[in-house]
Amino acid sequence: MKQGMCREGKTRVVVLVMVVLVVMVVVMVVVVVIVVVVVVVVMLVVVVEVVVVVIVVVVVVMVVVVLVVVVMVVVVVLVVVVVIVVVVVVVVVLV
Repeated sequence: MKQGMCREGKTRVVVLVMVVLVVMVVVMVVVVVIVVVVVVVVMLVVVVEVVVVVIVVVVVVMVVVVLVVVVMVVVVVLVVVVVIVVVVVVVVVLV
């Protein structure tokens, strides 16, 4: 009887150890998968942030360029108008 119980106890211990090892392996695999997913998500977020920053910079640069062009056009138009007015005034005064 004692030998049978002893064998049964050893079998239980072996099964318990195997279950614990399997659980540990599963937990390690899950942790590795979670870490990989987190790293990939963080990298994607960083890449997306970089892309968003690049897009924002490009948009800002385009807006600045458009503003500069508009200001230049306005200045040129003003200069042309002033020149035309001066020429008209001079012609009227002289004539």
